[in-house]
Amino acid sequence: MQSKFLIKLCRAAIKAQANSFSPYSGFCVGAALALVGSKRIVTGANVESASYGLTCCAERVALFNAITNGDRNFQAIAIASPGGAMPCGACRQLLAEHAPDAVVVVVDSRKPHRYFETRVADLLPLHFDGSALSKVKSSLRHKT
Repeated sequence: MQSKFLIKLCRAAIKAQANSFSPYSGFCVGAALALVGSKRIVTGANVESASYGLTCCAERVALFNAITNGDRNFQAIAIASPGGAMPCGACRQLLAEHAPDAVVVVVDSRKPHRYFETRVADLLPLHFDGSALSKVKSSLRHKT
């Protein structure tokens, strides 16, 4: 993927960090999701809850924002945080389901010239997907 485009995506993710709601950890994360065939970028930032399990990562906020606005085809996501943290397991799973061919760029927001590029498939190989659920549904139909 062109480095000029990736730099633009990283900048959008860094800018999205400003919208993070992270009063408990102070760890601000921003994400920027690029749509296939469009110049539009959808962003998100992490939102924490006092009940830590209800916290939502920036990657999922960006993905949910895009999906609920009707977008379904994603080419890349940039994730910005201090130190350049990798996506968590839940984010990897959702990205594998909704953006399996996307490029993932992880950037250290304190050193934005340094970023790591990979693919969703490399972050979560052999991911769980809907095909397993359709097998269960099918077997349940045959039992009734």
